Amino acid sequence: MSGTHLKEPGARHWASPKDLGGSGQSASATKRWKMPWAQAFALLLIFAGTCVFLYPQVASWFSQKEQSRVTELGLSSMEVAPNSDLAYQKEQLDLAHAYNAALASGAVLEANGHVPVGDGSSANETLAYQDLLDIDGTGFMGRLKYDALDIDLPIYHGTDDETLREGIGHLEGTSLPVGGVGTRSVLTAHRGLPEATLFSNLDKAEVGDRFTVSVYSQVLTYEVVESEVIEPSETQEIVADPDRDLVTLVTCTPLGINSHRILVTAERVTPTPESDIEAAGAVPDLPGFPWWAVIVGVEIVLIGIAIWRLGYPPKPRPKKVISAAE
Repeated sequence: MSGTHLKEPGARHWASPKDLGGSGQSASATKRWKMPWAQAFALLLIFAGTCVFLYPQVASWFSQKEQSRVTELGLSSMEVAPNSDLAYQKEQLDLAHAYNAALASGAVLEANGHVPVGDGSSANETLAYQDLLDIDGTGFMGRLKYDALDIDLPIYHGTDDETLREGIGHLEGTSLPVGGVGTRSVLTAHRGLPEATLFSNLDKAEVGDRFTVSVYSQVLTYEVVESEVIEPSETQEIVADPDRDLVTLVTCTPLGINSHRILVTAERVTPTPESDIEAAGAVPDLPGFPWWAVIVGVEIVLIGIAIWRLGYPPKPRPKKVISAAE
């Protein structure tokens, strides 16, 4: 019969809210979003844990960015008078060589000491250490670039704690890092700081590795010839060899304990490879891409989506209506 719908006996059908006496408006009202406080708190705790886990990487990234900025400023200062004058640069390097020639160079790593102590002294009192190789007036002396260990750091005068948190410190009492047979420059930095990488990778140094030391427009290449760990009970003298041009990198180990010391000694390679000269004049490419930012961003998006979905009540399952005949 047209216009009439007959239900078969025993047939089942699914009831809509309207069939059950409700209205579409009241049903939609039950779907209003509400903040799921308990779930949101749990998700935020997970996010906080991720932040704590990533903190060393984030802090190290920003620290390296600042150190690269300082190095870039040092490179920029080379383009401004008087540093841009090659004759002036030669004069400053000659003064550094004169200081080294008059220096009874040496350093001692005392037993249980973390930082070596320079015991060298200059016979030329007219050459003040802090005034030599002060390229931009901030104590910036040069640049150490050790690609195999992702080290690209500024070199400063002295080894006080504040300096060692900002970059590499040159140990006063040892040769200034301008090269020359019979010199041995000692450069030191912290390792394992939660907020900076610095020399954290120095334990991975291998014989045959190369790094460069740049001062003004002079670039010197050194090749690692020895890497050793000094016991805390040992006293180690770091002295120049009259027949060699050496640089020694020093830091503490193991991470978090810092009871021992790592000494990485390298010898000058001559002539300096042209590729090293070009790389030393380039802007630092560290730190790399901040992958930690991607992780944080993705987690924020996922947490936002989860909180949004959890704010809606679960959809009610439709009730089954059974006919009277059944």
